[in-house]
Amino acid sequence: MQKEKFDRIISFLLGASWAILIFGALITFQLFSFLGISLALFITITFVVVSFFLILALDAFSINRQRLEEAKKQTNLLEQICSKDIK
Repeated sequence: MQKEKFDRIISFLLGASWAILIFGALITFQLFSFLGISLALFITITFVVVSFFLILALDAFSINRQRLEEAKKQTNLLEQICSKDIK
């Protein structure tokens, strides 16, 4: 149950992050377009790069969670194999 909640939260946050990235880039460009196209484009690209790092961090949480679950399964199997060898 706990794993499902974590996965749902991470999935929701990833989706929300992509939406913030897309709409934030459009809004950022429109807000700074009065300063000039080149400056507005530079600020928008900076916003997009920072947003990508945040999305990568969320994805890393998800991948590390999956890696931990797989390691637990493998450890359990190895313990079962070792207990059979001893008897």
